[in-house]
Amino acid sequence: MVAHLILYMIEKVGIILIVAFLLSHMRSFRQIFHEDNTKLEKGVLICLFGGFGLVSNYTGIEIFQDTISNQGILLDIEPENAIANTRVMGAAIGGLLGGPVVGLGAGLIAGIHRYTFGGFTAFACSLAVVIAGVVAGYAGRYRLKHGKRITASFAIKIGMLLEALQMVLILLLAKPFEQAWHLVKIIGLPMITINGLGILLFMLIMQSILKDQNRARANQTSLVFSIAERTLPYFKQGLNGESSKAIASILLESTDADAVAITDTKRVLTHVGVGTDHHIPMGELITQLTKNAIEKGQICVAHTKEEINCNSPNCPLKAAIVLPLKVQQNTAGTLKMYYADRYKLDAVQQQMAEGLANLFSTQLELSEMETQAKLLQDAEIRALHTQIHPHFLFNSLNSISVLCRTDPLKARDLMLELSSFFRSNLQGARQMFIPLEQELENVTAYLSLESARFPDKYDVNITADDTLLDAYIPPFLLQPLVENAIHHGLAKGKNKGTISINITEQNGNIEIIVQDNGKGIARDKLTMLGKQTVHSDTGAGTSIDNISKRLEGLYNGQASISIQSHSRTGTAVFISIPLHFKGGNMAIAESIYS
Repeated sequence: MVAHLILYMIEKVGIILIVAFLLSHMRSFRQIFHEDNTKLEKGVLICLFGGFGLVSNYTGIEIFQDTISNQGILLDIEPENAIANTRVMGAAIGGLLGGPVVGLGAGLIAGIHRYTFGGFTAFACSLAVVIAGVVAGYAGRYRLKHGKRITASFAIKIGMLLEALQMVLILLLAKPFEQAWHLVKIIGLPMITINGLGILLFMLIMQSILKDQNRARANQTSLVFSIAERTLPYFKQGLNGESSKAIASILLESTDADAVAITDTKRVLTHVGVGTDHHIPMGELITQLTKNAIEKGQICVAHTKEEINCNSPNCPLKAAIVLPLKVQQNTAGTLKMYYADRYKLDAVQQQMAEGLANLFSTQLELSEMETQAKLLQDAEIRALHTQIHPHFLFNSLNSISVLCRTDPLKARDLMLELSSFFRSNLQGARQMFIPLEQELENVTAYLSLESARFPDKYDVNITADDTLLDAYIPPFLLQPLVENAIHHGLAKGKNKGTISINITEQNGNIEIIVQDNGKGIARDKLTMLGKQTVHSDTGAGTSIDNISKRLEGLYNGQASISIQSHSRTGTAVFISIPLHFKGGNMAIAESIYS
């Protein structure tokens, strides 16, 4: 009889294990097994393992003295009969995996349901499953609290102990005792052994789930790092058409996306994969989804063509995730991953895309830091070059030496100006921002030294709002422009030159105009100034290119420089800087040199 009962019990355990195996292949089932579940997840676990208890009750084996009845689904039993089943198994596993609350909830569901079946062991068995769920929950929580995993061997010990406890409760609470003792002798060994084995097998299934999850995370992490390593050289070039195309191609090759696009805040830099016929690189942004991501600075996900809102009716892309690329909280562009099959955009793809976007944002930020450091270094080298330029230093000292005989006081003033110029250059070369007043002092010192060499060669007029003197601007912003005006615009001029510097506030911006009445700049060179280095014997290219790039990087596109020039009438350089700018790139710059 015991042998037959063992076989029947194995069959019942097999039903639970089949259900568990099928559930283990559902992503939602796998994702709820972790520590610190939310209330909703705890509720799901209670229903799940309580449901295992209900299945065990319905598929139980009815026992009457020496008779075993395995007649399919049970709904009730005779008062003098009992049930052998796997009921404790569900509550115990629920407690081990979900904690005391889950164990208690699952035990109550299975226990109350068992009590409705009746039988002389109804109360004892119902109480036993509730206690089993709570005890298993606290046992599992205690083990985790002390840094130990819930292993299969630990689970089988707990399961067999709890089944033994159920036998004890039957002996204590079921009446008459003789009938209870006879029942325990029949069902005790099979239930303790088979339910323990069932818990062991269930935990092995759960361990397999966790191993698969860890393996998937490891593979995903390895893939992300591989993509990061391959794309890093291109991010160092900044967001442009060429670098973006290389990055997007790597992503298209390495992920399940059917198309990948990268944009800045105004245009599509690249689009590779499906849909290139209407998602045109260097064209304007055409999907509302992308515009929303840029405006809100948040991830936008679309699972239908309508949500993508592409203006092409024949667009084959049916799902997309658009992720903002940020540099110190400011959106600099977007990474877009498109899918022709909307079911391909699952939680794994979305999680990986979010990780890549965060990683790419960090790479952009580091690239920006490197760029600003290099630009400042270039400015520092130029300033130091001006300090030690043999002709500049010789001419300044020669002018001072001549004045020592004819005008000692003026010679003294020029020596102080030379000292001030050297000091300002040394300080400015190590700072990202200085007060406007300090920059003007540097310009004044430079002009004093130059005018001593060329008296009455040119006039300089400086006008600046007093309220702006404490405003911070990048160093070496004005002095290179004045130097260009003297050595390029006014060089070899027969008439007296004029240089004017006008600084005002307009609409929350510092507006700077540096103007001369020199010979002007050739049209072919004028179109390149500020966009690339222009090689010239008289200069004017390197300084303006450096200033343009520094303004773009420091002010995140909110500052500007433009040049107007006409032959024989002179050149005017216009600079606009936000007066109260608190953007991310300025914070980066300050962090480098603080």
